[in-house]
Amino acid sequence: MSQQSAAQRWSDLRLRLISAAIIVPVAVFCILMGGLAYRAMILLVSLGLVYEAMAMAGLRWGRGALHWRGWLLLAWPLAALLAAMRGEWRVAFALVFAAGIFGAAQWACVAVAALGGLSLFWLREPSHGAVLVLFVVVVVIASDSGAYLAGRVFGGAKLAPRISPGKTRSGAVGGLVAAGIAGMTTAFFSGLGSPLGGLLWGMVLGCASQSGDLAESAAKRRVGIKDSGKLIPGHGGLLDRFDGLLAAAPLAALLSLCVPTHIFWDATPHDVIVALTHYLVSSSASSH
Repeated sequence: MSQQSAAQRWSDLRLRLISAAIIVPVAVFCILMGGLAYRAMILLVSLGLVYEAMAMAGLRWGRGALHWRGWLLLAWPLAALLAAMRGEWRVAFALVFAAGIFGAAQWACVAVAALGGLSLFWLREPSHGAVLVLFVVVVVIASDSGAYLAGRVFGGAKLAPRISPGKTRSGAVGGLVAAGIAGMTTAFFSGLGSPLGGLLWGMVLGCASQSGDLAESAAKRRVGIKDSGKLIPGHGGLLDRFDGLLAAAPLAALLSLCVPTHIFWDATPHDVIVALTHYLVSSSASSH
């Protein structure tokens, strides 16, 4: 039995490695190229995420063709992302929040994918945008890998046994450390910003990534499924693979908004507080 279990684990790991060996180079190529290749990748992944999220939310698809509500909900984030591609950011975000007319569950499905996609579009906009996106991606991957390895090596107390029994506190710490190191290393080799800032904000983004992972695990447990889909061999669905990125990318985009003239990992807590206060005051004044 143990031999079968070991063989199954090796088979799963091999599938994960093969999938990663295909996906990672393609993703990096699109990120570096930018333009149409990058936008097409984000659009396709975002639509796939909405499809999986709606399936998890219990939205039923009609036989043969998709139910009309399914088509409309798939078109909603597409419209938001296309608006962002044209620089119409206010229209894009208005579309995301207007999706609430379909109901809370449907809005969450649209918002999760659309906000992640919009954030990744925003981060890629500057001339050094490829570095910003790669920073977030590298940190999220490091957080996932560090948590997995630390959990396997050290084990110990469970992090959230009711949500995800396989996650441990040692894994969470290992993931944060790995995310910080990845952020510092990326900042150092890119020559942009402070490596210390990369370390600190890398850990913060790592925390966001783990929170996204736990949120998706809670959603899957609530509906009684193991994986969000079967699109990626060894990984499950798109939500299983990109849950952490969907949480980390909006936070990175928010930081980028707070320090528009600097690399976002150079932001200080003071910069963030001042920027958010200024935005709230400006919004309040404009509403009157």
